[in-house]
Amino acid sequence: MDNKILIKTKKLIIRNFKENDYKDLFEYLSDKETYKYEPGEPITIETAKSLCKKRSKNNDFLAVQLKNKIIGHIYLGQIEPKSIKTWETGFIFNKKYQGKGYATEALKAVIEYGFKKTDIHKIIAHCNPKNISSWKLLERIKMKREGKLRENIYFNVDNKGNPLWNDTYEYGILKKDL
Repeated sequence: MDNKILIKTKKLIIRNFKENDYKDLFEYLSDKETYKYEPGEPITIETAKSLCKKRSKNNDFLAVQLKNKIIGHIYLGQIEPKSIKTWETGFIFNKKYQGKGYATEALKAVIEYGFKKTDIHKIIAHCNPKNISSWKLLERIKMKREGKLRENIYFNVDNKGNPLWNDTYEYGILKKDL
């Protein structure tokens, strides 16, 4: 995609991360609740600084800004091999801003931008079937549920070190679906 990205919607600005976005990123990525359906664990302020610095240098993670605050981010990255022209998307939003339509508005805009500005054939997304708000969001933006992968991933282990397996819904949208 373009070197720098700037997408304006009715309420939001979607753009490349800046190094000084770290406080807002830290606010939602340091919250244990963020990782209920995501890999990883709460981050430190130093990790937030490092992530912002790294993310400011590429277009894979885009900051979602409401007024002067980063309220979440969207991932959009190409899947290998590049010849299949398929990209994957994902999102994490600060819980204080969930349920207000911001993620729907932002993700829809990023997908439309991706199809218009890049030679993308398909965009896919994955989510845990228990994460109802996420899969409903994907369906609101016209992504189609293409399947359910059974116990295909785990992020945590039990007290004996055994994986706690999760199912995954897979969603997709084609350029011609817009």
